[in-house]
Amino acid sequence: MVTISATIAGALRRPTSYEGWWSWVTTVDHKRIGILYGVTAFIFFLLAGVEALMIRVQLAGPNQEIVSPEVFSQLFTMHALSMIFLAIMPLSAAFFNFMIPLMIGARDVAFPRLNALSYWIFLTGGILLNSGWFLGGSPNAGWFNYANLTENTFNPGHGVDFYVVGLLILGTATMAAGFNFIVTILNMRAPGMTLMRMPVFVWMTLVTSFLIILAFPVITVGLIELLFDRTFGTSFFDPSGGGDPVLWQHLFWVFGHPEVYILILPAMGIISEVLPTFSRKPLFGYPVIVLSGVIIGFMGWGVWSHHMFTVGLGPYANAAFAGSTMVIAIPTGVKIFNWIATMWGGSINIKTPLLFAVGFVFLFIIGGLSGVMHASPPSDAQQQDTYFIVAHIHYVLFGGSIFAIFAGIYYWWPKMTGRMLGETLGKLHFWLMFIGMNVTFFPMHFLGLDGMPRRVYTYDSAMGWDFWNGVATVGAFLIAVSTLIFLHNALRSLRKGEQAANDPWDGRTLEWSISSPPPVYNFATIPTTHSRDAFWEEKYGNGGHDAPVPVAGGSETAGASGEHTIDRSPDGTSEHDIGHQEGHHGIHMPGLSYYPVVIAIGLTAAGYGVIYHETFTWALAAVGAGIAMIATYAWSFEPASEEPDSLDERDE
Repeated sequence: MVTISATIAGALRRPTSYEGWWSWVTTVDHKRIGILYGVTAFIFFLLAGVEALMIRVQLAGPNQEIVSPEVFSQLFTMHALSMIFLAIMPLSAAFFNFMIPLMIGARDVAFPRLNALSYWIFLTGGILLNSGWFLGGSPNAGWFNYANLTENTFNPGHGVDFYVVGLLILGTATMAAGFNFIVTILNMRAPGMTLMRMPVFVWMTLVTSFLIILAFPVITVGLIELLFDRTFGTSFFDPSGGGDPVLWQHLFWVFGHPEVYILILPAMGIISEVLPTFSRKPLFGYPVIVLSGVIIGFMGWGVWSHHMFTVGLGPYANAAFAGSTMVIAIPTGVKIFNWIATMWGGSINIKTPLLFAVGFVFLFIIGGLSGVMHASPPSDAQQQDTYFIVAHIHYVLFGGSIFAIFAGIYYWWPKMTGRMLGETLGKLHFWLMFIGMNVTFFPMHFLGLDGMPRRVYTYDSAMGWDFWNGVATVGAFLIAVSTLIFLHNALRSLRKGEQAANDPWDGRTLEWSISSPPPVYNFATIPTTHSRDAFWEEKYGNGGHDAPVPVAGGSETAGASGEHTIDRSPDGTSEHDIGHQEGHHGIHMPGLSYYPVVIAIGLTAAGYGVIYHETFTWALAAVGAGIAMIATYAWSFEPASEEPDSLDERDE
């Protein structure tokens, strides 16, 4: 193996060019990986949106036959899987990758190549999951994949196999990212940045990462058991062989409910950065918001069976999980009151990021209220498996996570690209999406209370569901139009958008102290922090309480006390910024590497072999696994970092 690895290492010589598309394939720069995550996840988001539109068109009127029942089952399953695993989670990961090192004053993540590996495994896993559309059928048993719908007797195609192998591969990518960000946040913070001086977004990333590394092994166990049931004839979930279908539900929801907080906690972190900036006030109750996030992370493990109130666990189990579900609403409510208090009395600057942040708070409150209704077993028994549940989850994950992600995109876009998004188009995007969101999903509460089952393929006009389904379909197309407006805004910004200053929003945290976009090495000199809002204090001193509204193109001065002044050069940079642009000789940064993409290709090839589990495909699985193993071993021969001269050439 050593000889083979050495041969591969010689053949795949370290790439040295930092320009062109190949440099993106081999990059280990956390900022580029963040951009790759974001662009890829947004493409999957658009694909999930197309699937949702097809669902809504099918249900726009009674007795329609636009798609077949089997295709409809694949559509609602793939829509959920794509939104959860291929859109919301990786869009959050895009912010983790790009912003976390900048916010904690670090030059990179702890494990840059592992970071690249997580992206390429995510990409190839997402392609594998979606390739079922062209290779014999996509997953069709819902994102929760309940037994016994998944046994070969009831589902003989390969759709469930795509589900099992796709999530196993995607889980590998997510676990790699989780470990990476835990080590990065705990070990690589700038001097003086104690845990209670970290931005809330960093805190929520840390809590989310712990949830990831604890939750994904649970679903991994369930997926492997299901793989054995379908491939080798075991009976983990098959009652005819002594198995228990409810075991899958427990395994899935022990993962699935922490997964909900994996999706929403990063969104809460984004909101906790946007609101103080545009309210020109420190975040109200910072310690309480941090503690609430940690409590949610702990309590999220004790509420999973509220998804199983109708299974028949008994009154004692139902009562216990009803109580824990009601209690977990308390730290969430605390956050909402703190966000409102942050805006109260502030000098509000109404920009697009703030609109999406306020929209998040409003919509998440609605989703939270319907969630508390589900905490009561008698109420849940009526609402279970109806469109009321569909309304709830979309208010939480679309009105919540997606609105917060767009707030983050508009907020950090200038830092990531060096250009501004159009403000008029941004506000048009917000209002169309906000109206479309409510027009689409609020009527689903009425449909659910009127008894319309979720996942229903069609319905008769006599049921009385025609009107609200038609309204919901109109709202879905409004959301689609708003997304197209955002795409136009983003492409226009990249081509001819206004050049962004280093600190266009008058931000509070360290990422705004360096150039837009940041240099490859982030900080020429690692900053030392002395307070929670480190850059705000550097600009204004005195806790920023007397900070003036900055004048575009001018200088920023402190308030009446006049204690602190930062003079700006004509290009908008300060002496602090200029210090970060010079004197970077001798900084060692990790070099480019082929191995992450080679390992990801090997794992995915092995996955295809396992999906079809025929004699010749087992050979493909063995070859793919061998490629991944040998490339992983050869990886150890790569130097840890590039020479300083190479960095100089790259920066130039």
